[in-house]
Amino acid sequence: MSEQEFDYIVVGAGTAGCLLANRLSRDKAKRVLLLEAGRKDDYHWIHVPVGYLYCIDNPRADWRYKTEPAAGLNGRSLLYPRGKTLGGCSSINGMIYMRGQSRDYDQWAALTGEDAWRWDNCLPDFKAHEDHYKGDSSSRSSGKGQSPISPEFSALHGHGGEWRVDKQRLRWEVLDAFAEAAVEAGIPATDDFNRGSNEGVGYFEVNQKNGWRWNTAKAFLRPTCYGRPNFELWTMAQATRLLIERDPHDGGALRCAGIEVWDGLERLQARLAPGGEVVLSSGSIGSPQLLQLSGIGPAALLRQHGIEVLADVPGVGANLQDHLQIRSVYKVQGARTLNRLAATPWGKASIGLEYLLRRTGPMSMAPSQLGAFTRSSDERQWPNIQYHVQPLSLDAFGSPLHSFPAITASVCNLNPTSRGTVQIKSARYQDAPAIAPNYLATDEDRRVAADSLRVTRRIMAQPAMARFAPEEFKPGVQYQTDEELARLAGDIASTIFHPVGTTKMGRDDDPMAVLTPRLQARDGAGGVIAGLRVVDAGAMPTITSGNTNSPTLMMAEKAARWIVGR
Repeated sequence: MSEQEFDYIVVGAGTAGCLLANRLSRDKAKRVLLLEAGRKDDYHWIHVPVGYLYCIDNPRADWRYKTEPAAGLNGRSLLYPRGKTLGGCSSINGMIYMRGQSRDYDQWAALTGEDAWRWDNCLPDFKAHEDHYKGDSSSRSSGKGQSPISPEFSALHGHGGEWRVDKQRLRWEVLDAFAEAAVEAGIPATDDFNRGSNEGVGYFEVNQKNGWRWNTAKAFLRPTCYGRPNFELWTMAQATRLLIERDPHDGGALRCAGIEVWDGLERLQARLAPGGEVVLSSGSIGSPQLLQLSGIGPAALLRQHGIEVLADVPGVGANLQDHLQIRSVYKVQGARTLNRLAATPWGKASIGLEYLLRRTGPMSMAPSQLGAFTRSSDERQWPNIQYHVQPLSLDAFGSPLHSFPAITASVCNLNPTSRGTVQIKSARYQDAPAIAPNYLATDEDRRVAADSLRVTRRIMAQPAMARFAPEEFKPGVQYQTDEELARLAGDIASTIFHPVGTTKMGRDDDPMAVLTPRLQARDGAGGVIAGLRVVDAGAMPTITSGNTNSPTLMMAEKAARWIVGR
C-alpha cells in the first residue's frame, strides 16, 4: 500500500466499485485507488455457481450481518449476507440478470427531478457494459451480408461489453410444468424479462460465462485495470472514516480530503489530489455506516455515540427497503427434483462429474431457475409480485434438503411500503450496525403477502401441474384468512438480499435526501460535501421491481460519466 495522493478513491470493490474503477482509470492522467475490506476473489466456491451455498455466512466472502428481531417476522432475525471480497455481492449473489420495470426509473426521475433517471435515458447505460448471449451471432454473417440480430434485440440489449448475460445450462420438467401452469393461470410466457415490462413467466438469464459465475471483478478489473499503471488496488483494507475538512477558502464549507484505512496492522490515510473525489460504493449497509462514523448522519444518533456532528443529515441510514420472499413448499410425485438427486453418494458424484465434464447440471444452477412476474390481485395496475421457483426444498437456508421430492415457489412483494433503518451501534468501525428492515410493518404489505400466497395456490392448482399431484407442505392449506396468511408469512418469509435506499438521492426540498440527483453527498445545510459521492444501491429512492444487482451497475455507469465530466 502506498500513501500517495489519488484523483479518485473508490471505497468498496463490489458491484458498483469495480465498474467505477474501470471507467475512472481509463484516463491515464488520473490516479485511481480501489479499496476492498475483504480478500481477493480467489476462493474457488466464488466461481462455481452453486458455490453461493458455501460463500454465504462464510467470513471468507461475507460480512455475516444479521437483522434486528422484527415484529413483522414474529420476533425473528435473519441472516443478512453482503459480499466481503472482490466483486462484493456479485461474488455471492443469485446471478440473476434483471433490470426491473421502466416505471421504476420514471419514478426516480419524478422523485429527483433529474431526467437522466428516466427509463429511456437509463437504457443506454444498461447496454453500455452488456454482453448478451443472444448477440453472439452478430459477428457472423447471415449469408446475405446482414446481421441476424433483430432490431428489437439491438434496441434493448448490448453485446461486446464486460458484463456477460448467459442462458441457463439446465432445465427441469417440473419447472416447465410450473411455467405452463402459470400461463393457464393467466400469466403470459416471456423470453425476456428486461424489456421494460417484466410481466410473464420464463427461465431467468444469468451472469455466468461457460458455466462459471461472472462477477464484477472478472468483468471490470481483470485484466483491464490490473494492466494500468495509474490503477492501485488495496485488499484487506477496511475504511474506518472519511477525512472531512472545512475549506478556509470557501467559507468553511465541508469537503472530503480522503479516507482513513485499517490494513490489519496500522491505520493509513489515502488522500485526494486537488479536485479529486471519494466515491463510496460500500453498499446499502456499509456506506451509511461509514458516513455515520465520519460525522455525517442524524445528529441525535451521532451524539449518542460520541461522534462530532459535521453534517446533520437525517436520511443517512433511513429509507431501508428490501424484498421479502415467502417460501411455499409443495411435495410432488413422479418428478425429478434436487431433493432426490442429491440424496445419495452416487447422485452427488454424478452431479459433480457432469459439471466437471460439461459445466452443466445442478452445480451450474443459480439459486432460482424459473421466474414469474404478475399481479397479486386484479386491482393492481402492474406486476407487483415476483416468483423465484426452485426444484428443491428445505426448512431454511443452510438446512439439509428435505427427504421427499418437492419444489419451492418463493414469492416477494416488489414494491414494499415498509421502511427500515441502518444505524451504528457504537463509534467503533469494527462493530456491525443495527439493521432493521421493518418487514411487513404496513397493512398494505401484509395484504400483498396474503394475496400472493393465494396466487401461488392458484398456479399450483392448474391442470399442467396435476400429473405431479402437488401437495402444499408449507405454509399449509389450513391457513386461509388474510390474518392467518400474513402471520404465516412472518413465520416462513426470508430476505432475497436486496437492501436499497439508505442513502437515497432526491430533490433539494426533500429533507430526507442524502444525495443530490447526481449522487453528491449533501451537507445538511443546503449545500454539498465537495469531493464526496455515494454510488451504490443505497442511492435508490425506491426499490426496483426485481433483483437489484444490474440496476446498481447501471447507476455506476451513469455516475462514472458524471464524475469525469462527460
